[in-house]
Amino acid sequence: MKEIRGATRRALGNLVDLALEKKVDFVLISGDLYDGDQKDYATALFFNRQMLRLRAAKIPVFAISGNHDAGSVITKALSSPDNVQFFPVKKAGTFSFPNLHVTIHGQGFANASVQENLVLSYPEAVPGHFNIGLLHTSLAGSAIHDTYAPCSVADLEKKAYQYWALGHIHQPEVIQEAPWIVYPGNIQGRKINETGERGCYLVEVDDSLKVTSHDFVPLDVVRWDHLFLDVSSLDSLDSLRDEILQTFSAACGEVGERLLALRLTLTGATALHGELHSDLNKWQAECTSVAQEIDPDQLWFEQLKLATTPTHDLDELAARDDLTALVLSALDDFQPDQNPAAVTSLESKLPPSLIAELAGKDASDLKEEVAAIVLHSITTSPTD
Repeated sequence: MKEIRGATRRALGNLVDLALEKKVDFVLISGDLYDGDQKDYATALFFNRQMLRLRAAKIPVFAISGNHDAGSVITKALSSPDNVQFFPVKKAGTFSFPNLHVTIHGQGFANASVQENLVLSYPEAVPGHFNIGLLHTSLAGSAIHDTYAPCSVADLEKKAYQYWALGHIHQPEVIQEAPWIVYPGNIQGRKINETGERGCYLVEVDDSLKVTSHDFVPLDVVRWDHLFLDVSSLDSLDSLRDEILQTFSAACGEVGERLLALRLTLTGATALHGELHSDLNKWQAECTSVAQEIDPDQLWFEQLKLATTPTHDLDELAARDDLTALVLSALDDFQPDQNPAAVTSLESKLPPSLIAELAGKDASDLKEEVAAIVLHSITTSPTD
C-alpha cells in the first residue's frame, strides 16, 4: 500500500517540522537511521533534504550508527549536510556546546554485530554540563530484539551522565529518570508487531541542568494496531459482523487523521468456532469489506486470526457412534509437524471433501484448523 510504503519518510518530515516549530537546540538520532543497505541513493537524498531544512534554521543533528546501518553494512552512503555529525565507530567521541553547557558523547557501530560493552569506554562526564550519552544497545537483553552492545543500567549510572538516549528497541520506553535512561523507539511503526503510537521525546532542560519537561510527541502517519475481540457472547454470523464494524469504528476514532493498519484476533468459546475456521478466507474478506465501508482512506485491514475454542462436549460427541469416536481419537493424536503417520490415519477417516478443504494449510496452524473443521462437520451432520 502506497501510504504504508512512504510512511517512514513522512514521519521524518514530521520530526523536522516539530524541531523547527519548537526551535530546538539540536536533534539526536540513536542509530538505525537506515534499515540496511539501500538499493539506490533515493533514501539518502531524502534524508539530506530534511537535514538541510534544519541547517537553514541552524539546528545541528547528532547521530550514531546501529546494527542496521553500521559502517560495514551501508555502502551507498552520501555525505550529509555539515549540520549533521555522526559519532566515530572505533571509540566514543564527544561534542560540547560551551554556550549551552551541554556535552554529547556517542559511539556508532563499526559492524552489524557489536557484542562488547561499549559504554565502559565512554568518556567521563564533563563537570558543569548536561551530559548526554548516545548508545545503540539492548541493555541486558530483550525477548524480541537481538543482543547488541549489552550493558547494565548500573554501567550507565557509573558515567554520571544526566541523560542516556538509547537506540535499538523500537518501543518507546523511559527506563528510569535519575539519570534519565530512555528509548525513544522508532518514529514510525513498520509492521504489525510495532503497534501503538510512535514518535520522539521532546526534552527541555533549565539553567540548573535539570530536565523540566519530557514529553512524548507522536510523529507516525500510519498507526498499527492488533485488536482482540471476545465473541463468546455472539450467537450468529450477522451479530459477529456488527460487532466487528463497531470495533473497527471505535479504533478508527482513536488515531486522528492517520491511517490505521489493523489486525483482528477473535477469541472466546463460541458456537461459531467451526464456521469461522471452515470459511476463514470469507471472513478475512468480510473484515476487509467492513474496513472499506468505514473509510478506505483511513483503515487498512491486514489479517484476521482465530483464537476461538469450540463449545462442544467431546465425550458426548464420541458417544454418538463408532466412526465419530474413531475420528475424534485420531484428531487427538494428530501432530502434523511431528507425526506423519497421524496425518495418514486421520485422512483415512475423513471424506474427500474435508481432505480437499484442508489442503494447503500452514503446518503451524493445521491442527487447530483440522480440529475446527472436523468438529464443525461432525456437529452439523445428521445423526440418523
